[in-house]
Amino acid sequence: MELIFTIVLMIASGLMILLVLLHKGRGGGMSDMFGGGVSSSLGGSSVAERNLDRLTVGIGVIWFACIIALGLLKAY
Repeated sequence: MELIFTIVLMIASGLMILLVLLHKGRGGGMSDMFGGGVSSSLGGSSVAERNLDRLTVGIGVIWFACIIALGLLKAY
């Protein structure tokens, strides 16, 4: 069981990194340093951005659940 949670955690961690990097920079932070501060004409919150947000939150919940499950398995 521990092996399954570890594998799911590794996959979720990789997806979280990828999904966070796909988000558009909001400015005022590290993204400005790498050219993320350039404003685009698209603007607004598109359907793709909302879906990306939902997917990121979903993967984050899975990641958090795996962390809790592995912690409980290690405790017993």
